[in-house]
Amino acid sequence: MPTDSCQWFYECTNCGELLRPLRGDCCVFCSYGSRKCPSVELANRETTQAART
Repeated sequence: MPTDSCQWFYECTNCGELLRPLRGDCCVFCSYGSRKCPSVELANRETTQAART
């Protein structure tokens, strides 16, 4: 998973289907992954930390 950018398309190695992000998600990792992409996780972490101070 790239740590500094979003990936908009992913071709499944099993079936060959081209996956695209679902509406409202920035990338395929946010739509289909077990965790959000690093850029979204970092933004969420920074927002949480700012709210605590």
